Amino acid sequence: MKKRARRGIAEFSVSFLDVICCGFGAIILLLMITKTVEPIVLEKAQVNMEGLVADRENALFQIKGQVRELKTQVTDADADLTDNLLKLAALEKELTKILGQYATTIERQESSEQESGQLAAAKQSLTDEMQRLLGMDFRRSTDLVGGIAVDSEYIIFVIDTSGSMYNAAWSQVLTKVEETLSIYPQVKGIQVMNDMGDYMFQRYAGQWIPDSASRRKSILDRLQTWNPFSNSSPVEGIQVAIKTFYDPTKRISIYVFGDDFTGQSIESVVDEVDRINVADESGRRRVRIHAVAFPVYLQRPSARVYRFAALMRELAYRNDGTFVGLSEYE
Repeated sequence: MKKRARRGIAEFSVSFLDVICCGFGAIILLLMITKTVEPIVLEKAQVNMEGLVADRENALFQIKGQVRELKTQVTDADADLTDNLLKLAALEKELTKILGQYATTIERQESSEQESGQLAAAKQSLTDEMQRLLGMDFRRSTDLVGGIAVDSEYIIFVIDTSGSMYNAAWSQVLTKVEETLSIYPQVKGIQVMNDMGDYMFQRYAGQWIPDSASRRKSILDRLQTWNPFSNSSPVEGIQVAIKTFYDPTKRISIYVFGDDFTGQSIESVVDEVDRINVADESGRRRVRIHAVAFPVYLQRPSARVYRFAALMRELAYRNDGTFVGLSEYE
C-alpha cells in the first residue's frame, strides 16, 4: 500500500516543473522579442521625422524664394507703371500741342478762304476794260517783303564801317546786304557808301551803279575787306545820299546798317532829313529810309546804342521805311 502512494507523487512533480519551465521560457522569449523589435521601430520613426523636417525646410526656402521673386516682379511692375505714366503725360502734352497747331491751321485755312473770297469779289468788280487790259489773274501787290516795302527802283546802302561793326558784325553785314539785294531781283541803279558818305567805288561817285549779276558780285566781294574810316554816326551818309540822289521822279530806298550813334542831337538830324527829303503831292517821301540795328553792344548797352535805335526808328517812321533791330548774331 505504501509503495503505490510514492509512485503517484513523483509523476505529479515532474509535470508541474515542466509547466513552470515552459511558462518562464515563454516569458523570457517574449521579453527578448520585445526588446529586440522596439528600438528598430523607434529608429525608423526618427529617420522618417528628420526627412519630413528636411522636406518642409526645402519647401519653406522655395516659398521664400518665390516671395522674393514676386516682390521683385511687383517692384519692376511699379517702375514700368511709372514710366508708362510719364510717357502718357508726354503723349498728352504732344497731343495738346498738335491740337493747338491743328486749330491754328484751321484758322489760317479759314482766313485764306476768306481772302480768296475777297479776291474773287475783287475780280468780279473789275470792269470789262480792266479785265481786257490786266487779265483775269491780275492781283494787286502789297510790295512788302518781311514788312519792308520793296517797290523802289533804286537802292542805296549806308553802312557803318567803324571798328565795332567791322570786327564784331561784319559777316552778318555781308549776309544782310546779300539778302537785301535778293529781294530786289532787278533795279535801275545801286549805290554803296559808308556812314561818312564815302563811296565804295569812287568811279561811280555821284552816279548810279548799273544793276547786273556781275556788279552785285563785285559789291559783295569788295565789301568783305572794305573798311574806310567811320565816326559811328549814320547822319553824314544819309544826308549825302539824299542830297546827291534825290529825284522826285525816282523811287529810292536807303538801307542804313549800324550799331550806334555818336551824335548829340536826334531832333536836329530828323529836321534836316525832313527838309531835304521833300514829300510829293500825296505826302509820301520820295526817299524811303530803312534801318537795321546790329547787336554789337546788346550785352553792354550804352546811351549811343539807345540813341541809334531812337534816331533810326524816327527816321524810318517819318520817311515811309522800316526799322529792324537784330537780337542775336546768326
